Amino acid sequence: MHTPLPDASLNQLFFQARSRNGWEDKTVPETLIRAVYDLAKMGPTSANCSPARFVFLTTPAAKAKLKPFLSAGNVEKAMAAPYTVIIAMDMAFYEKTPQLFPHNPDAKHWFTTSPEATFDAAFRNGTLQGAYLMLAARSLGLDCGPMSGFDKAGVDAAFFAGDRETESWKSNFLCNLGYGDDHQLFPRSPRLSFEEACQIL
Repeated sequence: MHTPLPDASLNQLFFQARSRNGWEDKTVPETLIRAVYDLAKMGPTSANCSPARFVFLTTPAAKAKLKPFLSAGNVEKAMAAPYTVIIAMDMAFYEKTPQLFPHNPDAKHWFTTSPEATFDAAFRNGTLQGAYLMLAARSLGLDCGPMSGFDKAGVDAAFFAGDRETESWKSNFLCNLGYGDDHQLFPRSPRLSFEEACQIL
């Protein structure tokens, strides 16, 4: 557990991994998508609240349903990706606390002291889970293309409204999954140095 990952793994997850804009015409099996989720769900969240919800769009009908809500620059890459994931957050996530945090079922009340507390927990932990999903996908050999640039209200109305199970879900961001086309990569952008971004106190 305390042995650093080899350089090849670090390259796959971080140093050589890139945000993808283009995709190879290569099928991603559902078994792999399920494995990605089973790995991502193990990442930590506050009191194991796990507010993220993932909608994996792969069929032409599902992609067509998403298309009207994408910004112009995101249409082509989303339509070409084997999967586009709506990474959402369940604003009623606390209802599952007795299942997910059984040694303290009353922990659900930690998240319901105010609407702001509920939103903060859902957004912070749901975003973390979206990042876990991306790292899980990379670790299992897939490439990722995370995206903002879409009409959240439109996506929520089209995919979540009117369904008792999903009506409390709110979209956060999108992420394309598949096998990236190296010919459509931009040069890597610079990153901040430790001295620019960090303090040790």
